[in-house]
Amino acid sequence: MNTPPEAVLKAFGITDAPVVLPGGRGGTWRAGEVILKPVDFPAETVWRADVLDALPPSEHFRIARPVRAVDGGWMAEGWEAAQLVAGETDVSRQDDVLRAGIEFHRAIANVPRPDFLDLRDDPWAVGDRAAWEEGPLRVDAAADVLVQPLIEARRPVDLPSQVVHGDLPGNVLFAEGLPPAIIDWPVYWRPASWALAVAVADALCWYDATPDLAARWTHLPAWGQMLIRALVYRIATDEAASGPTCWTPARLAAYRPAITTALTHATP
Repeated sequence: MNTPPEAVLKAFGITDAPVVLPGGRGGTWRAGEVILKPVDFPAETVWRADVLDALPPSEHFRIARPVRAVDGGWMAEGWEAAQLVAGETDVSRQDDVLRAGIEFHRAIANVPRPDFLDLRDDPWAVGDRAAWEEGPLRVDAAADVLVQPLIEARRPVDLPSQVVHGDLPGNVLFAEGLPPAIIDWPVYWRPASWALAVAVADALCWYDATPDLAARWTHLPAWGQMLIRALVYRIATDEAASGPTCWTPARLAAYRPAITTALTHATP
């Protein structure tokens, strides 16, 4: 856990002392009204900041606007900054998370595909490509038992892709009297309904959601196939990030009900 150095604070014109925030792998800090975190992938950071900076305000959602460094850039000393937004996560409000996601995706629907997606090679990119048959799917035998029914049920889909937020559930903040705030945007180029399916899959696995959540959103395009790809993505990402040791009995058990739910919505 690295505290933002004095050079970073100076580069962003910050005089408040930084305080670490929960979550964010221990790397997110608040300094007054500014949030600071290390840059993972500079090309994505700059692209995302440009998009968010230009995004018009919406009555349906808020965003954490990026903060420029004193020199006008979006990064300084390997760090990026954004405005603090009011609110707290509430993983019990997944329908509201999905509604906010729909509005956010509607607002960014015409943003062109960023070139940096072809260069990203982190575990999440590996899992994403595996889910969409654009890269190999390599999982341990324990996880293969989970993933094979999903692969057998996977069918081609014909949906337009756009830039989407690939990790909504824990990155939507709620504050009384304000629209939901969407933060920490990991960028993907997929159908918008896939991003919502990832949120539902996560809620089923980790946030005590019931199958009714998936059933309420069956009107979304190719919903069963999106749920299937969402779960393949998460399983492949787990393997790529942590290796076969991640497949504890508890983790395997968390996926099974979500897989059963996804398969009930899959087209024969």
